[in-house]
Amino acid sequence: MAAAAAEEAANSMFARPKCSTTTSPNLYVANCGPTVGLSLETISSVFSAFGRVTGVHAADDTGARVIVCFSDTTAAQAAYQALNGNPCPQLRGRTLRMRFSLPKLPAKVQDNDSLSVFLLASELAIPGIYLVHDFITPEEEEVLLAAVDASPWKSLAKRRVQHYGYEFLYETRNVDARQYLGNLPSFVSFVLDKISSFPEPANNKCRLMDQLTTSSPVYLFLVNEYPSGVGLSPHIDTHSAFDELIFSLSISGPCIMEFRKYPQGTWYPPGDTVADMEGVNFIRKAIFLPPRSMLLMSGEGRYAWHHYIPHHKVDVVKGQSIKRSSRRVSFTFRKVRRGPCRCEFQQCCDSRRGSNVERSCPPLETSQ
Repeated sequence: MAAAAAEEAANSMFARPKCSTTTSPNLYVANCGPTVGLSLETISSVFSAFGRVTGVHAADDTGARVIVCFSDTTAAQAAYQALNGNPCPQLRGRTLRMRFSLPKLPAKVQDNDSLSVFLLASELAIPGIYLVHDFITPEEEEVLLAAVDASPWKSLAKRRVQHYGYEFLYETRNVDARQYLGNLPSFVSFVLDKISSFPEPANNKCRLMDQLTTSSPVYLFLVNEYPSGVGLSPHIDTHSAFDELIFSLSISGPCIMEFRKYPQGTWYPPGDTVADMEGVNFIRKAIFLPPRSMLLMSGEGRYAWHHYIPHHKVDVVKGQSIKRSSRRVSFTFRKVRRGPCRCEFQQCCDSRRGSNVERSCPPLETSQ
């Protein structure tokens, strides 16, 4: 029993109930997983006979134990009663060992920064910022990770990158639109298909759909790999370089993203800590980006708010600590702009450099 409890404790998302009579919508299932020949998709299909399955997650690093999450406790109880301790013909006759499991609440840590971290874009309430959870499946996530790991990386100071479509020029924070690198890789075709049906925002969908294919010569696709503790400095993606819609898919690990808005005519050089901003009046908001989520930055959120990933190994969300993975990989899709930016946010638009308004805005740069 102690060994079993230790196995489940190793998982970052769920924990064993303190009371053996506790039930929940989540089942810890041993003798079941990819290393014993059972895909997460197959497991989900079998357990869905008892009710709606909302997710199947690895319980630890062995690949032989999973957490099956149902939409309600009744379905989990039915599956437990039918399958626990019994051979399951649909799962290669394996005898499953099961118990109920609860979402783990990590120990609280001392947080010297009072910034609240939201879970939903509707709570964040920044115009033009949208977030879709579980945009891709765990199986699709593994396909994408395998594909980028089989492709050549370019090493920067603290992380690795891959450029497709165009090469991002870090010195000028722009792209050379005359230097087309070729088609986007075929492994992102299904991601582009999913972006085409992105649920938000409906009024921007026609612009989003325009030429969104792997063979389109108008897109920059940038892959970034961030080790634990490495983040992203505050910046606004260069207006003159890229169109309005910017999509960023998080895979392999979570993080928080902070957004900062400076009042017109007020600027202090952006730094990586709140202490750097002491005495400066600006707005700060933050949102949690879980693995497999897709973030869309558009409109005001894209053009007028700096976005920033703190250089943390542990993020504090709703008073709880969430440890970052050993690596986080982001897929960012941008459409290369043809012609000057004509947005309404002149104080932050480099297409209007030279005006008195523009000079009061923080320097512009793009994701590094």
